[in-house]
Amino acid sequence: MKNIMEWPKNFYTFLLEAYAELAKVNWLTRKDVIRATIGVFFVSIIVALYIGLIDFALGKILGAILGGR
Repeated sequence: MKNIMEWPKNFYTFLLEAYAELAKVNWLTRKDVIRATIGVFFVSIIVALYIGLIDFALGKILGAILGGR
């Protein structure tokens, strides 16, 4: 019962500590975020093309071996 009564105080303390930690975070600049987003986009496209090419090639090879359409 004692823990239940202390919950609001503990929660408030948690919020204060979380805010203090967020103030210490070194946030990226807008330019850095845009650069990283573009990089992730292009890497995703390259990986998707690579996987698609491998899938296509394996499908053709297995189709020829198994006599598929």
